[in-house]
Amino acid sequence: MNARERISSKFAATAALLIAIAAFSVRSAQAAPYYVTVAGLGGEPDYEQRFTALANDLDKLFKAAGSDVHVYTFSGSSATKARLTETLNQIARDAKPEDEFTLILIGHGSYDGEDYKFNLPGPDISGEELAVLCNKIAAKRQLIVNTTSASGGSIGALQRAGRIVIAATKTGTEKNATVFSRYWVDALGDSAADVDKNEAITALEAFQYADHKTAAFYESQKRLATEHAVIEDTGKKEAVRTTSAENGEGLLAASFVILRLGAAQKAANDPAKRALLDKKEDLERKIDTLKIQKAAMTAEDYKRQLSGALVDLARVQAELDK
Repeated sequence: MNARERISSKFAATAALLIAIAAFSVRSAQAAPYYVTVAGLGGEPDYEQRFTALANDLDKLFKAAGSDVHVYTFSGSSATKARLTETLNQIARDAKPEDEFTLILIGHGSYDGEDYKFNLPGPDISGEELAVLCNKIAAKRQLIVNTTSASGGSIGALQRAGRIVIAATKTGTEKNATVFSRYWVDALGDSAADVDKNEAITALEAFQYADHKTAAFYESQKRLATEHAVIEDTGKKEAVRTTSAENGEGLLAASFVILRLGAAQKAANDPAKRALLDKKEDLERKIDTLKIQKAAMTAEDYKRQLSGALVDLARVQAELDK
């Protein structure tokens, strides 16, 4: 195989991956998001207050996202394994394949070289146990954000097709308390995280924002970083620090909208405009896919398809702006 054929093969594989991801990316107008946030055992008053405050901030953000959202938030003595298990089983009974599911873990974690555990009041819950519970949930598009110490040790258990897994640490051996959780919450409330300015914060945008802020924190404190956030969204590869078309990571995360802002949020809550918003986001994903496929297409075909998608997008945006 010559160089040109290798390049073509690489982009063909990427395009195939994008097409598969697109199947997970279409959100029905009747789809509903489920958000579960758990602030685990603090161990000390300072941590207890910090974890609870972060969970409460997320609770407010998620409840303001729309009338169709399902929000479950646990902290303090209510954040038990039994309560979490009961809630995830309830979601498994209620959620449909077209719905979206997000689980955010805040607090301390532990890793013994083989198993990760999320520290809760009473019995802890392992990464394997969390995976079993989340695997029962029919929602095809899922996001699990583990912001705890040692969270990198949970990735192997949690990853699967259609699920984005983000961890505050790259391995289970990074065991210090993390600051990533603070910046993850900040990302969902800061319009600066919306890099492409489409009034929607995706899992990838939030990850990159929080990772950048975390690195800046350690630099400003002149401290050696004890945490390195990673992401995995193919369901079968090693988690990475940086996403790219070449490693195939980040493509699903780039299409997973956690929260919408401004006019987009209003449209999401307006039954008359929700279908238009879904169409707009589908067109934006189509344009992103075309840009990745460009190297494997003729210039004429690329220009034709891109122009058509941009015209359609402009028309839909005009309808939304009315």
